[in-house]
Parts: sequence; C-alpha cells; structure tokens
Amino acid sequence: MADKKKTKWQNWEKKRRRIKNGLKKGSAPRLVVYRSNRNIFAQIIDDIEGKTIISASTIDKNIREQVDALTGMVEKGKFIGKTLGDRAVEKNVVKIIFDRNGYKYHGIIKALADSAREAGLQF
Repeated sequence: MADKKKTKWQNWEKKRRRIKNGLKKGSAPRLVVYRSNRNIFAQIIDDIEGKTIISASTIDKNIREQVDALTGMVEKGKFIGKTLGDRAVEKNVVKIIFDRNGYKYHGIIKALADSAREAGLQF
C-alpha cells in the first residue's frame, strides 16, 4: 500500500493543531489571526467562555474606508493591529496570547503583532 501524499491544506491543519496544543489555554484571552489573499481578520477570543471579545478586519464596516485608502497588505495589517489593540485597551483586555494560526511570523502577521503591542497589548 503506497503512502498518500498530503495536501498543502492538510499540512497547514497539522501545523495549526500543533501550535494550538502548545498554547496555554485559559490563562489569558487569545489573539487569533487569519489572512486570505485580500483580507486580514483578527479577533480576541476567551477560550473559557468560548466567545469572541473583540474583532477587527479589513472588511469591518466602521474602518472600511480607512483600510481602502492604504496600499499594501503589510500596511493594512499594521492598521488592523492598531485598531484591535485600541479596542482591546478600551475593554480592559491587555494581557493576551498570540495565536498566529499556522502562519509564519513575518510580513503581515509580524506587522499586525507589532502594531498591537504598540497599542498597548502585552504578549
């Protein structure tokens, strides 16, 4: 019986599960990042209650016009990170765990994390 070759999606799912198992769940809310080819989504989730506390994305109605004025995904990532950080500080959520969701920590993901730190989040 020959081994089946895993698809790119299966490899990504395996990496995601491995990273999520290493996180200390329940100790602090979790900042989860998802990126597609056109958009960036970030949300802070409370794993104990299983609810989303705060979210921000490039398709958010409140910030859509400001995001459309930006050029490049890295700049959009910086803006989303700053927006999410500001919203989190308003709701007194400061200490979080960063879940990069299987993506490499560079480019958009790094820009989002750095701008969230600058806005006041600690991870």
